[in-house]
Amino acid sequence: MELIGIALIILIIVGLAATASVLRNDGRGHTPHVRSEDAWSALDLPSTSYTLRIF
Repeated sequence: MELIGIALIILIIVGLAATASVLRNDGRGHTPHVRSEDAWSALDLPSTSYTLRIF
């Protein structure tokens, strides 16, 4: 029974360490900023809503 408890504690510690490592190394803090000067378009979106077109 003690062996199962020790194995469970070790698995929890390894899981927490792996989670911390993935969160630290995922690169979320290094994404480039979105520039507001960049051109954009609405492609083929209508200028009025679809529900107003029915009436």
